Amino acid sequence: MSSQYPELKGFYHLRETIGSGGFAKVKLAYHALTGEKVAVKIMDKKALGEDLPRVKTEIAAMKELCHQHICKLFQVVETEDRFYMILEYCPEGELFDYIVSKDRLDEDEARIFFRQIVSAVAYIHYQGYAHRDLKPENLLLDEDQNLKLIDFGLCAKPKGGMERHLYTCCGSPAYAAPELISGKEYLGAEADLWSMGVLLYALLCGFLPFDDDKIPTLYRKIQSGKYDVPDWLSLDSADLISQMLRVDPKRRITVQQLLHHPWMTKGFNIPVEWNTKYKRTLDDDCITELAVHYGKCKMEMETQVLQWKYDYLTATYFLLLEKKMRGRPVRLLQKPTISSTTPAPKKAYTYSSEDESDVNHSPFIITPKEKTEESRQNAYNCQQHAKERVKGRARERLPFSDSGDKEDKENFLIPQIPNSPRVKHQKTPTANAVLKNVAAKPRSPLMSKQLHIASLDDSMCTPLKPIDNSYMNTTLSPSRSYDSQLNNITVDTGIHTPISASKKAASVDEGLYKAGMSTPSSAHKSKKSMFGSLEKVFNMLTPKKQRGSTADGPRKVKALHNVFRTCQFNPDYVLKRLRAIIEEKCIPYKQSDYALRCTVMDDWGRVRLAFDMEVCAMPKSPYIGVCRKRVKGDVWHYKKLCEDILTSAKL
Repeated sequence: MSSQYPELKGFYHLRETIGSGGFAKVKLAYHALTGEKVAVKIMDKKALGEDLPRVKTEIAAMKELCHQHICKLFQVVETEDRFYMILEYCPEGELFDYIVSKDRLDEDEARIFFRQIVSAVAYIHYQGYAHRDLKPENLLLDEDQNLKLIDFGLCAKPKGGMERHLYTCCGSPAYAAPELISGKEYLGAEADLWSMGVLLYALLCGFLPFDDDKIPTLYRKIQSGKYDVPDWLSLDSADLISQMLRVDPKRRITVQQLLHHPWMTKGFNIPVEWNTKYKRTLDDDCITELAVHYGKCKMEMETQVLQWKYDYLTATYFLLLEKKMRGRPVRLLQKPTISSTTPAPKKAYTYSSEDESDVNHSPFIITPKEKTEESRQNAYNCQQHAKERVKGRARERLPFSDSGDKEDKENFLIPQIPNSPRVKHQKTPTANAVLKNVAAKPRSPLMSKQLHIASLDDSMCTPLKPIDNSYMNTTLSPSRSYDSQLNNITVDTGIHTPISASKKAASVDEGLYKAGMSTPSSAHKSKKSMFGSLEKVFNMLTPKKQRGSTADGPRKVKALHNVFRTCQFNPDYVLKRLRAIIEEKCIPYKQSDYALRCTVMDDWGRVRLAFDMEVCAMPKSPYIGVCRKRVKGDVWHYKKLCEDILTSAKL
């Protein structure tokens, strides 16, 4: 995998694909220096075509926006052929999948999520941005069940401020405001408020207020503003939704009013807090660790980090800060070894937005101090302090590379890492000493479950029927999100499920973590091979048996929010029933152990919908579950089809 993406070799250890779209794929990866999990969004420039400016818009916006409920951008790498965006990893998947698993949310749970949505939207509006593509698929859940807003490819930042009108019709049709689909000028904040009304309705009801197979009919329903109010919807909830879903944008509730609305504050007794929780000063512990690792003084390291190049140094700082915020040690792993034979693309590009030179747009800001006699004296003594820190910490880390000190330069293709001073050894360590050092090496966290990538297909869902042309002729909206273009790509149905593909790497990592050491293949292994790159440690061993193979039975899941609980105890019977129903509905599928990858094609043989159904064991329960995961396609089409299969199977 590293040979396929040489630009990332030695910096990130790529694992399985956790999402894909028309021109992009997202892979789980480990950051080499911190061992932290990240999501790597890989975009092909040729496939982007006319959507290339949207990627640059997304990058520029995410560099400027830093909020607890917005997915963080760590690094950008641009080459002649590709964009790489290193993003925060959200292991709990899309908010949409959470809704699907529960059918609908109760009012208290919906309020918790909606407060976080309002907080993020209020923040981006204050920063002068309109998102214009708010929907459940663009909201991810992190490991603490906090929402993270993603996909800023359709966002807009009017030059005259949020009171300036916009004209572009974009976004997902089912969430689009009436003034937007009518081709009129509109305000971005007002359009976002309408989308938030549709979002709250979907949270509380489990379906959309405006829905139809045909786009023109859907648009007429939206422009009428008429929708059904289910019996279970409370009067307060229905009233708040009605204030957001008003056809006349001037009569719509504003974000500021929403922050203090009684429905929003019920049970909290305080307005929604929309300000960012991130400090605007650099963290001293993170800077110290970076300075020690790279053999530089703190002042010099602060200067380099404050350039906010969104290169490997920026990513390392952000990830160290994440570790500290979670209460984990602020420590770096061994410096990665970069192969001298790594091929480089013909040309590397450095992307910068119009505002990139303004450091006030960076998420962590401190005001640079004026050069004084005292600061110059501190700089003079800085190297001496750095040497003392390195000496004091030498026993805590693995030996550094033998490369000499060089100035790092801005290069998005291969981020240059400042080299650390050599740690001199008097003698070649014995085998026991080597194993002892390796045992002390921090290990990366074990691989967790899959991340669902948002905005895979914004086409409207079709009614639930046996598989026929109603599934294959799903109409695509001309105003879909740029991540939803699936017309020119098909799913490789030979890759049945991402589960078994990740077992080897996870089992290796777990074995190394428990043993606290790596295993040399022979007694004459050199010290260099023992202290190779972290990537070799991830890949050097092959487990004897994959956990979750048919020999061991179905995989046991931890999170249950996307698992359908059956009344059966026999996993083979559940698998047999699922296969029978899928075949009955003429849905093509591929099987890998207890997982089924299902695909729905259009008349031209292109994939319109792809999803996984995996028979799994439930924690602390003898019953068998069915774990569902959407790979690509319309979310509501996926929801209806999965529900139809499970209902028909009578499990």
